[in-house]
Amino acid sequence: MKCPGQDTRYWKPGDIFETTCPECGRAVEFFKDESARRCRGCRAMVVNPKMDFGCAAYCKYALECLGQMGPELLAKRADLLKDRVALEVKRRLGRAFQTISHAMKVARHAEELAREEKAEPAVVLCAAFLHVFSEGLPGDRAAPGQGQEAREIIEALGGDEELITKVEGIIEAFGRGRADGTINTKVFFDAHLLATAEEGADRRAGSVGAERAAEPFLTEAGRARASRPASGTRKAS
Repeated sequence: MKCPGQDTRYWKPGDIFETTCPECGRAVEFFKDESARRCRGCRAMVVNPKMDFGCAAYCKYALECLGQMGPELLAKRADLLKDRVALEVKRRLGRAFQTISHAMKVARHAEELAREEKAEPAVVLCAAFLHVFSEGLPGDRAAPGQGQEAREIIEALGGDEELITKVEGIIEAFGRGRADGTINTKVFFDAHLLATAEEGADRRAGSVGAERAAEPFLTEAGRARASRPASGTRKAS
């Protein structure tokens, strides 16, 4: 069975189009299912600007379907995957709102720190969403073994072994309470510290700036963020 998106019988006007090579400005013709094509003028590899990689985020056969992806396409696929991981975590946690909120806070800080520290956003964010299955929070669901459910979820969504191994490594390091030397793990640890301090401040309705600064942050971005006044906290009455 051929994927309907690639079967030309279902194509419409505009599914074959031209774009401009960003290197030399020459017109490059694309079929909509082509992930990239080499410019005939300067031989640069041009990425299809209209291609929808939604299915590639979770399909196990994406590489066979789309051919050998360039680094830009792989990055986009990983970015889409972490969004699907977030949705799956919310689905599995159901009404465990405290745990969901915690995961979202860690992910928000992780995304900001990853950008500043040049870490891998997909890896760090997947770990932020999935670490709750090995951490557990008071009043919420019990957690299974470290990394086990994380692997199951990423595999089910079509994540590759390299991504799974990196996410498992972060979660296992978190379980031991000791970060390894990778920037991904350091960013996750700092994001978790910031989220935990934020939650504590919310409970006390006070500022967490000094409290955050006392924590053993592992990245410059984490330390800088910790020294700022907390945002969104309520003033003590």
